[in-house]
Amino acid sequence: MSHTTGGAAVTGVRQARKRRTRQSLLDAALALLEEQSLSGLGLREVTRAAGIAPTAFYRHFRDMADLGVALVEESLGSLHATVRANLAATVDSERRIAGTVELVARLVREHPAHVRFLARERHGGVRPVREAIGGELDRFAVEVAAELARLPEASDWRREDLLMLARLYVDLMVTTASALLAAGPDAAAGERVEEEARRRLRLVALGSRHWPG
Repeated sequence: MSHTTGGAAVTGVRQARKRRTRQSLLDAALALLEEQSLSGLGLREVTRAAGIAPTAFYRHFRDMADLGVALVEESLGSLHATVRANLAATVDSERRIAGTVELVARLVREHPAHVRFLARERHGGVRPVREAIGGELDRFAVEVAAELARLPEASDWRREDLLMLARLYVDLMVTTASALLAAGPDAAAGERVEEEARRRLRLVALGSRHWPG
C-alpha cells in the first residue's frame, strides 16, 4: 500500500467516525426533545446521552442552536423532492389531494420524533431554529407554487397569488401533521384528521377555481 493510499484510508476512517459521532449527537438530542423544548435542553445532557465528552460537541456544532438547525435540515431537507413528485404526478385535483394527505400521514407514521420537534420549535424560543423552519416552509411554498403554475386553471394567475395558494397548502400540511401527531395510535381519530384534511384541501381547490374573480 502506498503512503498516499494509506493516508486516504486513514482520512476516510476519521471522516466516517466524525459522521457517526455527529449523527449520534443528533439522534440523542431528538430523543431528548420528545419531552422538552430545545431552549431547555443542555449541551451536557445531549453529550451524556450520546456517550461522548462535552468538549467533543464543538467539533460538530457551534452551539445547541446550530444542532437544532441541523435537525431541521434532517427533518425537512429530503422532503422537497417527494412533495414536488406528488404534485407533478397528476393534474387531477382529487388524486393530488389524496396523495398530499397520504404523504403527510406517512411522514408522521415514519418520523414522529422529527414531526414533534418541528411542531414544537416552529414557534419555539430558539430564533435560528424558528428561522430555519420558516425558511424550509417558504422553500416548500415556492416549489408548490411552481408545480401549481403548470395546471391549466392557473395559467393566468399572478405569481404572488400562486404563492398565496401554495402557502395555504403548506399550512394545511403542517396543521394536519400536528393533528395526526396528537391523535397518536388511535386509528379512528387519525382517519378523522385525514378526512378533515381532504375536505379542507377540496375547499381550497374549489375556491382556487374561482380566483381571480
